[in-house]
Amino acid sequence: MRKTRVWMMLGCCLLALTVLAWAQSNRKPGLWEVTSTMTWQQSPMPPGMQAPPGSPFGGRPRTTQVCVTQAQIDKFGGPAPQTRGDCQVTGVQMKPDGMTAAIACTGRVVGNGTVEGSWTDDGHAKTKVHFTGTMTMGQNSRPIEWTMESHSEFKSADCGSVQPVGAPGN
Repeated sequence: MRKTRVWMMLGCCLLALTVLAWAQSNRKPGLWEVTSTMTWQQSPMPPGMQAPPGSPFGGRPRTTQVCVTQAQIDKFGGPAPQTRGDCQVTGVQMKPDGMTAAIACTGRVVGNGTVEGSWTDDGHAKTKVHFTGTMTMGQNSRPIEWTMESHSEFKSADCGSVQPVGAPGN
């Protein structure tokens, strides 16, 4: 159960970082579809264990829908930065066709990483996040290193039932 909570916490952080990276420019508000693939260079799982079924950490593409509001774009350049898991995004550098930033995490996951985002138009974006550090699981700390690559596509100005990132209940 404890491992599942750690996986869920890390998953929320990863989604938030991905959304932050691709939404930092004049992105369109509304519904976006984000497909991400995470690759572990050094997994926290003990030898012989695999990520739980359906986990965003299994190396298979995972597609999610994300709602971005105009207010979030106006205030933050995208969705409100999420800090679940005690992670902070700093040093955001904007370019005409993308952005870069740094990630620093403390708590159960400790480490640093980089975020690189690029877009060719206001309806498509790519993001790459690379992170190295340690993850505390029970009494043990394990080294981790992962890379996540995401592709995002604008779907609709209407988010339907998808709540904006950072909205109550998310």
